[in-house]
Amino acid sequence: MTGTEIGSGLGPELVGFKRHLRAEVGNGVTYLFSERGMTTLRGAEVSALTPLLDGTRSMDELLDVAEDLPREKVEAVVAQLNEAGLLSLRKPDVELTADEPTLAYWDTVGLDAVEAVSGTVTKSIAVFTVGEVDTVSAWSAFRAAGLAVTAGLPLDPAHLDVDLPVVLCDDYLNPCLGEMSEALRVAGIPWLLAKPAGAQVWIGPFFEPATTGCWYCLANRLQQHRLAESCAVDELGRPGPIQAPIASVSPLAGAAMDLVVLEATKWLAGQRYVGQRSVWVMDSVDLSSRHHELRGRPQCEHCGDPDLVRHQARRPVVLGSRPKAPGGSHRAMTPEETLARYRHLVSPVAGVVKEIHRDRRGPALFNSYRSGQNAAQGTRSLDTLRATLRMENGGKGVTALEAEVGALCEAVERYSGTYQGDEQRIRGSLRSLGDSAIDPSTCQLFHDRQYRDRTGWNTTHSAFQHVCDPFDDEAELDWTPVWSMTGQTHRLLPTGMLYFGTPVESGPRFVQADSNGNAAGSSLEDATLQAMLELVERDAVALWWYNRTPMPGIDLGAFRDPWVDEVLAAYAGVGRAVWVLDVTSDLGIPAMAAVSGRTDGEREDIMFGFGAHLDPRVALRRALTELNQLMPAMVAKGDGDRYECDDPDAVRWWREATVANQPYLLPDPAVPARTPADWSRPPSADLYDDVRRVHDAIAGQGMEVLVLDQTRPDVGLPVVKVVVPGMRHFWARFGPGRLYDVPVRLGRLTEPTPYTELNPYPMFM
Repeated sequence: MTGTEIGSGLGPELVGFKRHLRAEVGNGVTYLFSERGMTTLRGAEVSALTPLLDGTRSMDELLDVAEDLPREKVEAVVAQLNEAGLLSLRKPDVELTADEPTLAYWDTVGLDAVEAVSGTVTKSIAVFTVGEVDTVSAWSAFRAAGLAVTAGLPLDPAHLDVDLPVVLCDDYLNPCLGEMSEALRVAGIPWLLAKPAGAQVWIGPFFEPATTGCWYCLANRLQQHRLAESCAVDELGRPGPIQAPIASVSPLAGAAMDLVVLEATKWLAGQRYVGQRSVWVMDSVDLSSRHHELRGRPQCEHCGDPDLVRHQARRPVVLGSRPKAPGGSHRAMTPEETLARYRHLVSPVAGVVKEIHRDRRGPALFNSYRSGQNAAQGTRSLDTLRATLRMENGGKGVTALEAEVGALCEAVERYSGTYQGDEQRIRGSLRSLGDSAIDPSTCQLFHDRQYRDRTGWNTTHSAFQHVCDPFDDEAELDWTPVWSMTGQTHRLLPTGMLYFGTPVESGPRFVQADSNGNAAGSSLEDATLQAMLELVERDAVALWWYNRTPMPGIDLGAFRDPWVDEVLAAYAGVGRAVWVLDVTSDLGIPAMAAVSGRTDGEREDIMFGFGAHLDPRVALRRALTELNQLMPAMVAKGDGDRYECDDPDAVRWWREATVANQPYLLPDPAVPARTPADWSRPPSADLYDDVRRVHDAIAGQGMEVLVLDQTRPDVGLPVVKVVVPGMRHFWARFGPGRLYDVPVRLGRLTEPTPYTELNPYPMFM
């Protein structure tokens, strides 16, 4: 209905305020009362017309009885009220079968009440039950609402002649739902899924073909958030899921079923709203509820194109001009914009990230955020799951918002870098694939002696320090294309080196994925730059750490950053000192190591944070914010001897290391402290220019930059993995190359450090 239709004066429809509104006039003002509040209408013409807008008169009749007002004024007022959504048209010759409260409800929903009632009584519903669901009570509830319910229909797409199938289940991961989902998708009709039994009621979504995705899209998300259950099911050797006892009481069971019926009724009546694409979860214990929006997975093998990720890997990685967002973050979007665009990814039901929460241990300035399990650790059993959960994804930042966005991005980065089975894979051996394949030994950089001693080493160190089996050039394994920014061509690296959790076939484990060079960003250029800077940072840290060379300090006061002063004060408040070293390598890109030790305890519990960036001010902030991110657990530990971390290398370091027995941790007193003036070339205003600058610095040292676009179609947030054969990880990788050569070339050492004299403490970050 539009104002033009009402104002024409040609129709017989009766005009009145919507039934959910009560109109009262006083002192020349019209008051409209409803459940949602009160609306005030001012003006003598509105007040004069209000008593006449009771739904008993057509427009022509209204013009006749409102003889004190000009015709054009009446039409204008009525048109304005209609445009404001306050009026409804009622057909005088329609026999109403519904009571006034029902008609008022459809008015408040925004539907034509008569058409809505007609939809609920003329359309049909088929009810299907899966698992432990009271089928009889379900049918009774639908029929009690006056709906036409068909029961016992065969799940045959060719003969499923109903308007809305409703599927009631005891668990949204009940495997029987897969068959039903496929049949209903083939039938091409929308359907509603609900779990009315239990203390938590789940309703929705309405699965619409080619609109919301399918049950498999939702199941993919749910399975990610029930890893502990999956591990337990595997260890028990049972098919999953294992149904928990149903907890309910009579009022809850009745109310839950009635809510399902209500949603189905609204759909049949014609109501459409965004929440119907969500899973609505209501906790009966405290009556809290939330909508969890389901977005279809474009790469879903059931309702999408399962080749999307493979096609993406075969395309060149094309970067272009990308101006930086205002605010000095050197990103393509501000933190506010990023969170607004990707907030829907956070949900324990339909999200990629289960939750993001702030770690409130320690000063508020730490801004340390956590975002669930770390996929880089792998999850193969309950024991490894416990370790994974203690090594959560994290976010850091100068502000709480930056840290929250950082936690979101890191969780998405790890999700996108996890093997899902649709990756581009080419089967072959290093020898059979020819020059396009890159020897993974040039990337993993293990020493021959590490291979020889790997059995003993692997049993006494964390998974991060795992030494793989020596690579066999003749072994058949899967390879994935990566794009060479340097050579502008595709190369090949083992899939298992690029994606966490890649299945390992029986036999040796030649490669293992790690998070070095993985990054998410608000554009492909943004992600690529961050990934490259991480490689620069960790390479620089390795050169310093394993050679134990004294490095120049950073003159923190010279940066004139009030936030840095706040950091120093916060650490002093918890009994800690903080200083920063310049560990910049031969690449010339500012890289810094923030170090903190206790000043008030028996142990120094020395911690680190690292950062690299073309802007030394940003590099400094990144090093300090990473330190802040890791400090809460250490601050909460106090003077006790128990550490939350399970990493034996970290625990040994904290128990043994001091600045006295590890003097390379302190600034080199023989070298002046660095200031911003020591880096004269500022970053540009365009991310692509920065990418080219970092690339050229790496290529200038004879190394090749390889990029894999790991962006997942169902996520959208750009994610890349950058690999540079020859650059060092800061974990214990002691093969020949830069680790030994660069410190000598830079004059830090007169000769390479012998293998046996490298730092015996592996970097454990």
